[in-house]
Amino acid sequence: MPRLSIWAVRLSLLHLLAGFTIGAFILVNKGIGAYPAAWRWFGAHQEFLLFGWMGQFSLAVAYWAFPRYRGNHRGNPTLAVAAVVLLNLGVLLVFAATFWGWPVMLWGRAAEAAAAACFAVYAWPRVKPTGA
Repeated sequence: MPRLSIWAVRLSLLHLLAGFTIGAFILVNKGIGAYPAAWRWFGAHQEFLLFGWMGQFSLAVAYWAFPRYRGNHRGNPTLAVAAVVLLNLGVLLVFAATFWGWPVMLWGRAAEAAAAACFAVYAWPRVKPTGA
């Protein structure tokens, strides 16, 4: 497995841990009602699990599984590395928006969109029809 995929999977598991921790905090609060503002964290919970865990895990597997060029190499990984960095930055900015408001969320969403664009540009030449 390529090193970038290994790091992206590890980071996705950290996002899974963060998302489950926040979800547990919200669930415990729902039961005992000690901190009514806990529901403010629901968006961060969703962000960590949807984009941080599932999105990044999918990106890692796609980087590993897409067909290679001749000579068994994956091409220049700069855009794929940028996609991983931007995705993590975006998830963290959207999490920070829980405290700092929607302008930070816009920056986070822009970073996530840029991550998707970077990975699409990187992976497009590796998309081949069956048997090619």
